[in-house]
Amino acid sequence: MNSPRSDVGRWGGNPWQPPATPSPEPEPEPEPDRRSRRRGRGRSFWARCCGCCSCRSGADDDWGTEPHRDRGSGSGGRRPDSRRPPSRGGGVNAAGDGAIREGMLVVTGVDLLCSRSDQNRREHHTDEFEYDELILRRGQPFCLVLFLSRPYESSDRIILELHIGNNPEVGKGTHVIIPVGKGGSGGWKAQVTKSSGQNLNLRVHTSPSAIIGKFQFTVRTHSEAGEFLLPFDPLNEIYILFNPWCSEDIVYVDREDWRQEYVLNECGRIYYGTEAQIGERTWNYGQFDHGVLDACLYILDRRGMPYGGRGDPVSVSRVISAMVNSLDDNGVLIGNWSGDYSRGTNPSAWVGSVEILLSYLRTGSSVPYGQCWVFAGVTTTVLRCLGLATRTVTNFNSAHDTDTSLTMDIYFDENMKPLEHLNSDSVWNFHVWNDCWMKRPDLPSGFDGWQVVDATPQETSSGIFCCGPCSVESIKNGLVYMKYDTPFIFAEVNSDKVYWQRQEDGSFKIVYVEEKAIGTLIITKAIGSNMRDDITHIYKHPEGSEAERKAVETAAAHGSKPNVYATRDSAEDVTVQVEAQDAVMGQDLTVCVVLTNRGSSSRTVKLHLYLSVTFYTGVTGSVFKDNKKEVVLAPGASERVTMPVAYKEYKPHLVDQGAMLLNVSGHVKENGQVLAKQHTFRLRTPDLSLTLLGAAVVGQECEVQIVFKNPLPVTLTSVVFRLEGSGLQRPKILNVGDIGGNETVTLRQTFVPVRPGPRQLIASLDSPQLSQVHGVIQVDVAPASGGGGVFSDAGGDSHSGETIPMASRGGA
Repeated sequence: MNSPRSDVGRWGGNPWQPPATPSPEPEPEPEPDRRSRRRGRGRSFWARCCGCCSCRSGADDDWGTEPHRDRGSGSGGRRPDSRRPPSRGGGVNAAGDGAIREGMLVVTGVDLLCSRSDQNRREHHTDEFEYDELILRRGQPFCLVLFLSRPYESSDRIILELHIGNNPEVGKGTHVIIPVGKGGSGGWKAQVTKSSGQNLNLRVHTSPSAIIGKFQFTVRTHSEAGEFLLPFDPLNEIYILFNPWCSEDIVYVDREDWRQEYVLNECGRIYYGTEAQIGERTWNYGQFDHGVLDACLYILDRRGMPYGGRGDPVSVSRVISAMVNSLDDNGVLIGNWSGDYSRGTNPSAWVGSVEILLSYLRTGSSVPYGQCWVFAGVTTTVLRCLGLATRTVTNFNSAHDTDTSLTMDIYFDENMKPLEHLNSDSVWNFHVWNDCWMKRPDLPSGFDGWQVVDATPQETSSGIFCCGPCSVESIKNGLVYMKYDTPFIFAEVNSDKVYWQRQEDGSFKIVYVEEKAIGTLIITKAIGSNMRDDITHIYKHPEGSEAERKAVETAAAHGSKPNVYATRDSAEDVTVQVEAQDAVMGQDLTVCVVLTNRGSSSRTVKLHLYLSVTFYTGVTGSVFKDNKKEVVLAPGASERVTMPVAYKEYKPHLVDQGAMLLNVSGHVKENGQVLAKQHTFRLRTPDLSLTLLGAAVVGQECEVQIVFKNPLPVTLTSVVFRLEGSGLQRPKILNVGDIGGNETVTLRQTFVPVRPGPRQLIASLDSPQLSQVHGVIQVDVAPASGGGGVFSDAGGDSHSGETIPMASRGGA
């Protein structure tokens, strides 16, 4: 594939040009066997990604292979929560001759009490998973029942065994042996709670440091008549996850409201736009949907993550940050910032993670296409599904530092016109990543808590495209030598914007340092509501404070330009401010700049305004409108300079999300002061209006109405709607054809709720002419008369589109 830096909408120093059709990544080659994989490569992924995980003794025996045989079926193709009888099967003599002798203690069946309504699933907070296997959280006991051929006697010995991987070993935690009535190793133990006839009730304690994944479960018995081994039954597979409810687990979270929001909430808000014009969209994480858990484990298998390292959330979150993007490893999502999505899905069109993850599980091929909020949304799904408290975070005015200087360097010519070919550093209007909660035993004390994980491929870390986990506390204090990737993330939130002007001799001089331009607002969805939660304070000391300046300058001292602050110019008496305007897609707009003279003498300002379109990544197109004006300011006076922009002027230049960049530069005649300011704003798009037509009840058909008005005077072609909601509607694609200029359309769709409780149904619209159009409605689902859920795929396949006629059309 082409170099990722050829993506014109993404990398600084690469001005926008009319896009060429991108080529999606090729379908990955089948995984070779373990020996050929080791012969065919140099340093392994783990040697490059994580030194502590690369030191393996002996052969590569615990490396997982890609599970092709069951990838598409998820959990054996069974539908969730169909109440099933305990598994029963013929046992074998452990001696190997197949004979069952009289008096031998034979296990005739096992009941793992794994129904959603059973005690195990409810106590482990896994009852929302649309699976009928037993799903546990480590460090917490569970109950099971063994059905025996005769009553249990005190002389009998029973051993429970769990296996994961191709060659399980006790020393690596991939083979767990639990003698009933005796203490096991590493926190594993099992006790008899009740013996009644030929039924034996057990309570099993799992280790708080257990490997996460899908285990095979078997039982071995010893009696005077011989040994018996219960063969593995796929009905007895057990999933084990991280446990934020267990105080001994290093992912423990001590607040229940946090656990409800950051582990169990299936829906969230993702913020985008600019600090002055914050947009928000609802995202369906869907971590409990059928197949999603298998997709998350498949991601670990696909990378070949050693099973022995899967109990460590630091290693797991790091490999997820690498695998959610497709670079290096044919991971989940192909990034595309070119503006041409004809060979895949526009990143703005996705409404959740489920369709993406199920497609990856089903096909094994990377899904086109994603941008930062899609990578972050999928990462939240995966980490919450595996049991890590995770949230989606948006940083406004997020810097992309390409040269480790820890400053954002912007270069101008002698007339203060941007030199785009030199501007490899860029400031993204917004960037979305993840926080996940864990202790950091690999770091000194004081760095537990929130850790940044960023799956958007920006710069390599140890040779691969991954980022984090990085302690938020180390970011806040500029401790850029802490692992992982602290220098890059620090620069994203708390570096300075340095303006360089080319001099007559060709050299460059710093003419302005903007200290409050980066990481101006960091937000996430609030706990228990759809409000925004400002978390800037956990990433940064107050702007302008001594602690904040010390953090920045300490970090810069470790960068590639440690003396950058030594060449700063003197203070200024003329200030420039850009007034935020509420600009609407399809309408004319006006930009406004305010000049203020704070000095005691008159000032003459030569002002230049340059307007261009920009990707949200800060990569700009050519200037399509400019304005020059000379302004005389009396002492203490202010003056507004405006520049009107008509729709027909900006329409031919629009790129994704309708963002524009205003470059303001100027020169004060009397004292030589240089003015420099960059301001980004976006054109607001309309929302979809969703209305529920009737009550929602589990198992009963319900109808929703979607209304949309085209804000543009041009026809929208090849319009596609997406509809999705956990517990309501499997991902569904609706092809509706063309929508005329300023036309209003109405669609009606039916769905069958499968789980009770408050749910959210999310819709999006996408076309080549207009994107970033979304809508959501709260749906309170009543339980069916018999209670519980009814799980089915009736909501439609995520990979097939359906042509839908419009119910009605109206004029403007």
